[in-house]
Amino acid sequence: MKTVLLVRHAKSSWEKFSVTDAERPLNERGKRNAPEMAERLIQKNVRIDSFLSSPAKRALGTARLFIEVYGRGPAEIIVAPELYLASMAAFTQTIINAPENSSSIALFSHNTGITEFANSLSENKIVHIPTCGVFAVNCPIDYWRDFQTGINEFYFFDYPKSSFH
Repeated sequence: MKTVLLVRHAKSSWEKFSVTDAERPLNERGKRNAPEMAERLIQKNVRIDSFLSSPAKRALGTARLFIEVYGRGPAEIIVAPELYLASMAAFTQTIINAPENSSSIALFSHNTGITEFANSLSENKIVHIPTCGVFAVNCPIDYWRDFQTGINEFYFFDYPKSSFH
């Protein structure tokens, strides 16, 4: 059994319009929400073996805050350029190429792609993954390369303003 967590980056700053989209940093709310969400996952005993992130500053910042709460080092984050504004195919390819020794992976990416991909993974449909939201499925596979062959099982959906934690 493998687990995939899709994490939309935390709230980003629109303060400086001269900054490119990829360089937008987290704002103060995002810097609070990311560690809070990571802590919720730990409280639920959700394990993350590998952290894969879009290279965009706001996604990497979210991944760094998560990995810190998990007591791991930022050097362990795998930067996956294809997760920046990813298509469904890019998400799938990233998962297929995930480290085989990882039972649980977290992909840090962006909307609208992350919501569309989440909705393709199980029968539990959501309208929108809010910033710093986490959508997770369990996959009945032994190897990531078999990701597309299994029927995924919805695990959970949580986000900062959720009352279900």
